Amino acid sequence: MTKNISLLGSTGSIGTQSLDVARMQGYNIKCLTANSNVAVIENQVREFKPDMVCMMQDSAAKELKAKIADTPTKVVSGMDGLIECATYDSADTVLNSVVGMVGLQPTLEAIKAKKTIALANKETLVAGGHLVTNLAKQEGVSILPVDSEHSAIFQAMQGSPRKEAVKKIILTASGGPFFGKTLAELENVKPADALKHPNWNMGAKITIDSATMMNKGLEFIEAKWLFDMPNDDIEIVVHRESVVHSAIVYRDNSVIAQLGVPDMRIPIQYALTYPERVPSPVDELSLTDYGKLTFFEPDYDTFKCINVCKDAINLGGLHPAAANGANEESVKLFLNGKIKFTDIAYLNNKAMKNAPEISDFTLQDVLDADRAARDFVLETVNC
Repeated sequence: MTKNISLLGSTGSIGTQSLDVARMQGYNIKCLTANSNVAVIENQVREFKPDMVCMMQDSAAKELKAKIADTPTKVVSGMDGLIECATYDSADTVLNSVVGMVGLQPTLEAIKAKKTIALANKETLVAGGHLVTNLAKQEGVSILPVDSEHSAIFQAMQGSPRKEAVKKIILTASGGPFFGKTLAELENVKPADALKHPNWNMGAKITIDSATMMNKGLEFIEAKWLFDMPNDDIEIVVHRESVVHSAIVYRDNSVIAQLGVPDMRIPIQYALTYPERVPSPVDELSLTDYGKLTFFEPDYDTFKCINVCKDAINLGGLHPAAANGANEESVKLFLNGKIKFTDIAYLNNKAMKNAPEISDFTLQDVLDADRAARDFVLETVNC
């Protein structure tokens, strides 16, 4: 069946790979959105001919409007424009691959509009938590994971007779570029060092999150909400080869894992074709090419960001939103040379613990906690 897709965040790594899948499968792209990359999105508009495109920055929207004046594509801007694309009548599926908290509001509005959600924006569930999952249940909307780890868990669970049969989730992590390093060795690493991921080709923010292992902490929280699992039943395992994308343990202690080459187009495509399986543009996995697969326990003393996220979800309420907001600000400061790599976990932890104690929170509470955490980081660093 032909899909009509609104793709939020089309110029980033996940967005461009999503368009690879759409191109191969012949999907209709109804809306595209980006932050400010006019050159890339202009080419996308001319190839995919969407009805509407949104640029988050007003100046970029004006520039794009002039460049594609010869096309019928409507240009909108800002959060209102992003929400307009997320709720567009002619789209049946919203693939949310924007980076950061900006993805939360359009996801909620897309759920209200009863769109199927293909979710690559982990901050939506980390910060929104039960706001998102409860609304999806209320509206009868499916949230299909696009993150490779959560897609792997979702795929492995297709063999489960019922949720109660699942004993535990095993969430794999590559370990990033600094696997095996001590905290002292990470004291003076530079952004260029942290941006060298061994296996995946990703955007700058998520690559830094992989280096700090904050991404695995965020994915721990996301897994809790996606699969309704107790925190103690989610285990993080470092797997350097990024072939086993995650696994589940059944009550009889059978383990079912999803394997594949490290290519995001597999989980992207599965979210769009579920429950069907169709040919993909991805290479077939050859286990003999790898020879061996390795697994390790995370170094929680060195990669303290994992602990920040585990503590945040154990505390509940707005603490995960604060941890996420603080991290987005800390990563920006690190990339701009304003703080050390090891400062990221320290700042995230302080801001997370500073969050107000509100368990039955609203969207505005989440946005306020996010803003307060960012401000806390900036004030602590004196920026």
